[in-house]
Amino acid sequence: MDDLKPKKKRKRKGLTWFIGILVLALSIFVYVRYYYVFGTGVKSGELNYLVYKGVIFKTYEGKLIQSGFRADRPGGLQSNQFDFSVVDEEIAQKLMISGGKNVQLHYKEYFGTLPWRGYTKFIVDSIVSIQDPVGSDTLEDLTPYILESL
Repeated sequence: MDDLKPKKKRKRKGLTWFIGILVLALSIFVYVRYYYVFGTGVKSGELNYLVYKGVIFKTYEGKLIQSGFRADRPGGLQSNQFDFSVVDEEIAQKLMISGGKNVQLHYKEYFGTLPWRGYTKFIVDSIVSIQDPVGSDTLEDLTPYILESL
């Protein structure tokens, strides 16, 4: 009977090590997949929209239209669009009133998405600059002349 006790202890010790290594591997996977910043950068273009949406987790989602075109298939043209999410409410409020303006946004890229962080892997964490569109000054300069001609 005494010979059986060491085998039980050995099996229990082996099972404890296996579960410990499994939990550690799972923790590392979750960290890298959802919290490790894969890349950072700056994107610039015309801010198309920024909306606050969601069923359970409300998040700010936006789209930036970049200059230039890309071909998604032979013979097809499509504009470059950058879909992003915003976590900080102060940044979101600034962007909501900047629709149609040229903006430069600093972002972080993650491997995976989390429902409370947004629908995209790209999270905007700061605004580099906001500029009026190129032709907006000329319209304001011409407004008095247009009104006089009516």
